[in-house]
Amino acid sequence: MGASFTQRPNALLGAVALLSIAALAAALVSQHVFGMEPCPWCVLQRLIFVVIALACGLGLVWRAAPGRIVAALLVLTLSLSGVAAALWLHFVASKSESCNLTLADRILVAFKLDTLLPDVFSPRASCADAAVDLLGVPYTFWSLALFVLFAVAAVMLLTRSNR
Repeated sequence: MGASFTQRPNALLGAVALLSIAALAAALVSQHVFGMEPCPWCVLQRLIFVVIALACGLGLVWRAAPGRIVAALLVLTLSLSGVAAALWLHFVASKSESCNLTLADRILVAFKLDTLLPDVFSPRASCADAAVDLLGVPYTFWSLALFVLFAVAAVMLLTRSNR
């Protein structure tokens, strides 16, 4: 049997990066094929998935232990931010009439992502309208599960790096 992910940090970083890109791809297919328009908090979660993939890429390029530690700390911080965004979207924003001009909107506007890559990062629905289920589970819980999984992976990387 092969070595586990904890014994192969590059494999773990690669898996997290691929799952992050897969989550973004699933969101884009949901939007552009199935007409599930994103709200600002949905788009912010997309951005977090992209930055997590980039952080993993940094760890894969910077192969020394400090590189893995920096990548793991970034992934952990971003994952916890994603958890907060998913929970906020599900329990607060989706219950409100409008989610315009929230923290999510301000972040997207600050980076000009809605104008640079509108097909990926432009919110097109209210948070209440974007609250949909996939296989009977709220979409936000799917991304929440991935963010929690990524946080666990980051902790695994950090504990391995400290040995």
